[in-house]
This record gives sequence, structure tokens and C-alpha cells, in this order.
Amino acid sequence: MKKVKPFVEVVAALIWDNDKFLICQRPANKARGLLWEFVGGKVEEGETHEKALIRECQEELAITVTPHEVFMEVMHEYPDITVHLTLFNCTIFNGQPQLLEHNDIKWITSDEISNYEFCPADVEILKAIKKK
Repeated sequence: MKKVKPFVEVVAALIWDNDKFLICQRPANKARGLLWEFVGGKVEEGETHEKALIRECQEELAITVTPHEVFMEVMHEYPDITVHLTLFNCTIFNGQPQLLEHNDIKWITSDEISNYEFCPADVEILKAIKKK
């Protein structure tokens, strides 16, 4: 009998500063360790996507974001989990990004995307950003 993978609803923030956007490197000890991603995380039961995103950005980077429209949605199957990722365009309302959970954070241009190894779920999103 095939084991059913957990399904997780995930939100992430696409935060621009002029022509650069924020990426975060996952901690080495987590699944997909040291790969790059957008800040965000799991939507808890009873939370809206926007509230989850605000909470995750505060927990991970000590910033308060304002979520705007959805930039893109992606469904991705990892070997251990299936994620439905909703990426919101966001602006930082308060604070400066700090390394609370990630290994590293960077502001990059769309031309620099190929210099970083991203989580597989982000590949389609990165293609869309390059076309922007």
C-alpha cells in the first residue's frame, strides 16, 4: 500500500527593494538544508494566508510585512511532503531583516538567480520573476 504524503499549505513573501528581492538560505539541519527560498512557512489551522505570512516574517526575520496581491501559486511534490505554495508580493512595513532562523539572507537581482541553488518548489516562480 502506498503511503500518503503529508499535504502542507505554505505561504511566502516576494519582497522587492528597487530591482532586488529578498532570498533566505535554509538552516543546514532542516529538510532541504542550505537551499535558498523565499521567507515564509506553514499556514496554521484557523489562520488566513496573510496572517500566516505576517507571523512567519516576524518569527524568521523580525520584520512586519504588508501582503499585497498573490504573485503566483505552485503545487510541488517532494519525496516526503506535498506543498501548495502561495507567494505574495509584499512590502516591509516595519523593521530590517535579521538572521533569526536562516543560515543567510541576500538581496539579489533577477539576473543573479542562477548563482543560487533554490528549493525545487521555487523553480517555476523564479522563471516568472526572470520574465518580469
